[in-house]
Amino acid sequence: MKIELQGTAGPGGWPVRGCRCASCNRLRIAGVRYEPTSVRVDGVPLEACARREVPGGYEADAPAGGRLLVASGPGARPEPAPGAVYDAVLLDLAGAPEHLGLLRNAGAVTDMTRVMAVHVDHRVPSAEELERRLGYWRGPLAGPYRTLLLGGSRSGKSAEAELRLIAQGDVTYVATGAVRDGDAEWSARIEAHRRRRPSWWRTVETTGLADVLASAEGPLLVDGIGTWVAAVMDGADAWDDPSRAASRIDELVAAWRGTSAHVIAVSDEVGLSLVPDNRAGRAFRDVLGTVNQRLAAESDEAALVVAGRVTELR
Repeated sequence: MKIELQGTAGPGGWPVRGCRCASCNRLRIAGVRYEPTSVRVDGVPLEACARREVPGGYEADAPAGGRLLVASGPGARPEPAPGAVYDAVLLDLAGAPEHLGLLRNAGAVTDMTRVMAVHVDHRVPSAEELERRLGYWRGPLAGPYRTLLLGGSRSGKSAEAELRLIAQGDVTYVATGAVRDGDAEWSARIEAHRRRRPSWWRTVETTGLADVLASAEGPLLVDGIGTWVAAVMDGADAWDDPSRAASRIDELVAAWRGTSAHVIAVSDEVGLSLVPDNRAGRAFRDVLGTVNQRLAAESDEAALVVAGRVTELR
């Protein structure tokens, strides 16, 4: 089956005429324009192929053989036919990448399915950013592979971690920060994270990260290392003597090095803030900074997230 994307943008193209958003403006400055989605399959216009309507789009039969699932437009989430396994899917990945994860979870998209983005537009900041995201979304994420995402408070580091795994069909989310009785603000933060995650993700709430890393095989998201360090220091009574937490930290680093999973861990970057004015704060900063360095040294990839933008750390 030969698929030619002659245009990949939404109905108004990209940039959208008259739109002053940064995404459209970047393309205008570069002199680049993406035309509305137009597809040929085995040399035949997609709209001329045999098709069957489904909610959110349609199935199409390739002239040379093969079954496609196609989103009808921006925001559409085509539902797979019962038991269907597709040779190719053409989806609105700019606006609904989680739908690809749902299709993978349902078995409608497999490792052999070609994944293509259509109806793209200014819902993503740039063509380069879309391509970066597609690198995480198009195929399965094999392990072992370890990514450490660092960032300050409200930097977007957790959202970036979730974004990288959003199109996967089988993800385990490891939450190291449990709900605290009487702390409404902390509970609200945790609930916001829960609402953002796809319903088919499994959630494990634990500080036993070494055991999880040793047994996991599929995609794994750990959020976060900072709350894990705080829990370990509490459990080891290490606020006055951080060395009491050393064995747990050594255990974590060894498990991180030896895991067979594709794992993304989120951690707080503490080196850019003010020196804490109390002993416990300084102890936490020093321990977490050391843990970040040790995990980064054993990582295949590390990145810093600032204001929602990502800088790779070489």
